[in-house]
Amino acid sequence: MQRWFNTAGPCKSDIHYMLPTGDRLPSLTRLIAQQNYFVFHAPRQTGKTTAMLALAKSLTESGQYIALIVSTEVGAAFRHNPGQAEAAILDSWRQSAQYELPMEYHPPTWSDTAAGARIQGGLADWARSLPKPLVLLIDEIDALQDEALISVLRQLRSGFPNRPDGFPQSIGLIGLRDVRDYKVASGGSERLNTASPFNIKAKSITLRNFNLDEVRELYQQHTSDTGQVFTDHAVNLAFDLTQGQPWLVNAIAKEIVEELVEDPTIAITPDHINQAKEILIRRQDTHLDSLAERLRENRVKAIIEPMLAGRSLGETSNDDRQYLIDLGLLKRDPAGGMTIANPIYREVLPRVLAQGPQDSLPHISPTWLNGDGPLNTEALLTAFLNFWRQHGEALLNSAAYHEIAPHLVLMAFLHRVINGGGRLEREYAIGRDRMDLCLQYGDVTLGIELKVWRDKSADPKTAGLDQLDGYLARLDLDSGWLVIFDRRANAEPIADRASTELATSPQGRSITIVRA
Repeated sequence: MQRWFNTAGPCKSDIHYMLPTGDRLPSLTRLIAQQNYFVFHAPRQTGKTTAMLALAKSLTESGQYIALIVSTEVGAAFRHNPGQAEAAILDSWRQSAQYELPMEYHPPTWSDTAAGARIQGGLADWARSLPKPLVLLIDEIDALQDEALISVLRQLRSGFPNRPDGFPQSIGLIGLRDVRDYKVASGGSERLNTASPFNIKAKSITLRNFNLDEVRELYQQHTSDTGQVFTDHAVNLAFDLTQGQPWLVNAIAKEIVEELVEDPTIAITPDHINQAKEILIRRQDTHLDSLAERLRENRVKAIIEPMLAGRSLGETSNDDRQYLIDLGLLKRDPAGGMTIANPIYREVLPRVLAQGPQDSLPHISPTWLNGDGPLNTEALLTAFLNFWRQHGEALLNSAAYHEIAPHLVLMAFLHRVINGGGRLEREYAIGRDRMDLCLQYGDVTLGIELKVWRDKSADPKTAGLDQLDGYLARLDLDSGWLVIFDRRANAEPIADRASTELATSPQGRSITIVRA
């Protein structure tokens, strides 16, 4: 049977290219044998459900346990009505058991217990009816919120002492977040009267991304099936862009082999990888869209906004920082600090944030193009200054993140430029107090550094020229732009202060300083 790269739902070995999860997942058999409850969390679409389906199957086939993966997602519609949530969840669990387990292992008729105790009562009856210990892996636990989540967690905690004869021997809660964040989704520790709503858990476990060898192995499965080769440079680039995030690894390959290069006699090259990356970012499929939606959350904004501006994180809470790591948006850099999890996310986040200003842009004639010739950077600068003087003040208010509003407006303008066939790449990191942009259009490459002049700080011109030297050196360029946004309270109106001047960097490069 033909196999495919999978980007939707759990993998099936008969129709999907897939890797065994055992190498990415610590062994859980000891935890289960010790009758422990645990949390299994990882970012969206990393293979959690696929891994747990395989675990449940192997546990049942071992003959020691009766194991099943179930979901609480259907209870999400009843966040303030625990009784209705319980009824929906138990119905869903019965259907899962009827589909996955032999009839003799199906749960008995759920007893007519009072609301708030139905899940505890149902699991107790089910465990007592079975000839072997029950292991329950509960997926989408963090789909529940408020009273519904509190009720389910309390019932699991209440039944814990009765395991394994009168309650499941082991329960795993599966979701995006570690248990520390459940208290946020359920209204905070004050409502739970405890710092942790699941303090019976023995361990929190996560599922790592693919490493380079695993990406190569996954792509090799396609080569073995079809003869179509991924060159070594293509595999390396795919890993660099995705950092092994499983959905991205599969999505890039799927876009290439099913849309861009359907002929299996054509080898996959780095150019194909870059084309697929751009298509995914522009199309913003569900996976990327779900990450973008998180940018609306205040606790996410409090961390992402200073990161994009290159500033320190200040007094952000450790729980909030860990929350973004659990979501897969950020990762801890081995050299220290935090960074965006991979280059694709690094592109997606500012593009999404610039969408408001971009949608608000007026019509701009492409005066920077010389017919069929190259991009005219002097004409581009003139067009930007005219645009900024006329529309800058109004467009700043359309940006969702106030601190980087000028950056977003400039990026929106440059995206209008590259719609004609170019590329805009960004670099930013905590503590550098800058954002770097690389505009590529045909044979023209333009390096741009963005700085902000804030109240109670010196003119960033000197520091900017020095920093821009390093960026242009990496791009192998002899000239570039230093754009300084004046955000001081006493700054002149944009129409009066927008100007340019020429300067020479410490390393002798020709720099156009743009005051905006």
